[in-house]
Amino acid sequence: MQEQLSFGKINLRPLEPGDIDLLYQWENNMAIWEVSNTKTPFSKHILAQYLLEATKDIYTTKQLRLVIETKENIPVGAIDLFDFEPYHQRAGVGILIHKNSDRRQGYAGDALTALGNYALQVLGLQQLYANITADNTPSIHLFEHAGYQQCGIKKSWIKTYSGWKDEILFQKFLSPAAKD
Repeated sequence: MQEQLSFGKINLRPLEPGDIDLLYQWENNMAIWEVSNTKTPFSKHILAQYLLEATKDIYTTKQLRLVIETKENIPVGAIDLFDFEPYHQRAGVGILIHKNSDRRQGYAGDALTALGNYALQVLGLQQLYANITADNTPSIHLFEHAGYQQCGIKKSWIKTYSGWKDEILFQKFLSPAAKD
């Protein structure tokens, strides 16, 4: 299974109890709250409870968060499967590369590839999808480069401090048979 959790410059690994400070930093970064639909900060107590839940099976929680690490074991972000639907063989994808200096280094693209391999080969999923605000050009380019195709627009879907934003739905079929 480890080969499905590695690609290019990165490895994906499960959350560990020692990640609480990392999660605290990432989850309480107000600059990314808009893309994560967060409105309130998280306490370490709440994050510790989340870490306990994160050890449960994806079939129970319907979600999975993995830490994106460089080959030198330096955490640079996280990638999530959410709304996991084993019957329909699909899940949503969310990704974060936390520091600006780590963005545009290929980590996110490699993480999407590794997650796609894992989703197909281990979980048996046929498709993944992502929801991206229309003004998030870097994420749109990332997902398009990773083979996701725009399949819909939700008008005035996300309320922000500056007004309403459209959200674009992207979809990727993991195997040719999934399109039939």
